[in-house]
Amino acid sequence: MEKKIYSYCLNPSCTQPQNDTKAKLCSACGSTLILHKRFRVVKKLGKGGFGATFVGLDITLPGTPVCVIKQLRPMTDDQAVIQMARQLFEREAKTLGQVGNHPQVPRLLDYFEQDQQFYLVQEYVGGNDLQKEVKKHGPFSEEGVRQFLSEILPVLDYIHSMKVIHRDIKPANIIRRDQDKKLVLIDFGAVKTQVNTVAAKNTSDQTALTQFSIGTPGFAPAEQLAMRPVYASDIYALGATCLYLLTGKSPRDLEADHTTGELDWEKYVRISPSFAAVLKKMMEVSVRNRYKNAGEVLKALDVAPYEESLQEGLIGVPLKKPGGTPASLPNSNINTMGYSQPTKQQPPSATAKLAESIRKKRGETGAATRFQQNDATIGNPRTRIQTGNETQIQGNSKPKKKYRPQLKEIDVIQGYLRDGRRDFTECSLSNLELKKAQLVNCDFRQAQLYKTNLQEANLTGSNFYSADLEKALLRKANLTKAHLRNSNLKEADLRGADLQDVNLENADLKGANLCGANLKGAKVTDKQLEEAQINWATKLPNGKRKLKLGSTELVI
Repeated sequence: MEKKIYSYCLNPSCTQPQNDTKAKLCSACGSTLILHKRFRVVKKLGKGGFGATFVGLDITLPGTPVCVIKQLRPMTDDQAVIQMARQLFEREAKTLGQVGNHPQVPRLLDYFEQDQQFYLVQEYVGGNDLQKEVKKHGPFSEEGVRQFLSEILPVLDYIHSMKVIHRDIKPANIIRRDQDKKLVLIDFGAVKTQVNTVAAKNTSDQTALTQFSIGTPGFAPAEQLAMRPVYASDIYALGATCLYLLTGKSPRDLEADHTTGELDWEKYVRISPSFAAVLKKMMEVSVRNRYKNAGEVLKALDVAPYEESLQEGLIGVPLKKPGGTPASLPNSNINTMGYSQPTKQQPPSATAKLAESIRKKRGETGAATRFQQNDATIGNPRTRIQTGNETQIQGNSKPKKKYRPQLKEIDVIQGYLRDGRRDFTECSLSNLELKKAQLVNCDFRQAQLYKTNLQEANLTGSNFYSADLEKALLRKANLTKAHLRNSNLKEADLRGADLQDVNLENADLKGANLCGANLKGAKVTDKQLEEAQINWATKLPNGKRKLKLGSTELVI
């Protein structure tokens, strides 16, 4: 049964604000129900001293898209105060209009004044905020928080480039959008607090507009609460948000050093020393010692893992592990089949140079962990490579697959979104319902995906080498630049799928339905396509379409 939609009256004094859907005037107080001749309010989201927030519909556009309407009202009749509030409101609305050009910030759709009340109308973002996500599913892993930072820091960097300080970053103001699972930063709260401050002070003094603090206790740093926010203030709030994601605890619930003011949080988390160092610097009490901008944090996250992994050989991998077990070779020397291949001596990368400089500072030569390119195993056609549960031997022998235990839908979705999991190698994912799932750049090598529902899923850049996708439902899935070499796609439903630049070498396409699929730039042979089902709507690798008129075949 569908929930009934009402037209909601915005008059704060109205005793019965709910009205019939098609009403134009409130039956209780006579106020107009159509804002700015454009927006019909249907539901209240929240209320505060500054005003209220509502869900509305834009009745002037096809499909009446949903929007968020923020009502800001100075609680005074003083015209001088109202005029100052108006100027402040217009200035902030202009800022929000500029910031909203980013795809992970809600767009400002309109702003206007009506009956001495101010309105901001923004794009509605459907989804759950991270506070609700943690309460429902529990804390994030370190990898999940790293993934979170890698996505939200570029958004923050953009906002700062527009000379805007958010001042209220916290889990409740970051939404994971239902549409594409991307993180969206919401609620640029400066406007509401400034207007509310003007009303509270009830004065025409200009200082009343500037002397205020914005932010949520526990997430806002000291300089922000002292009304001197800087860009690094948002970095502190983001660090505090990371603590919440890791612990499920608000920073206010954590003990603090009475001398320095630093939070005692490390005993509540189990993370690597390098990541702990990054979080600690993000939350330095002194702005002087804190990261100054988002770029510095991103750089630190990129470098940090190497400092602690040198001894383990992530930069240079020993050919044999202790005890004589063959070790995995570096990715640069392993082809997509998991086998080693001959490589030319390459100049050291920037990462290798960085690692070497760190070793020198520590007085280490790194000789024990340096990879020797001239070892006899390189290029050996019978080289053994240890890959999880099986040993592969390059040549004609085919390893027997041993799949890991069957995963559930929640294991895959939560693993990807919260824990940053990208490796599903050899996993059993058969018959799972993963419709519209976001699984970009994942590794599904030799995975079992028999009859798995991946309809409309985003699988861009994912690796399905030797995966079993027989009878899988991939209708309208995005497989752009995916690797499907040697995969089993017998009778798979790929109707309308985006297969641009896909590698389908040696893939079994017998009975696969490619009607309406986009194969532009794909590596696939005519013989493979003859075994599959295609129609006039199938875009071939050359970008053309094939049309049959009786016995005549046309390529258009």
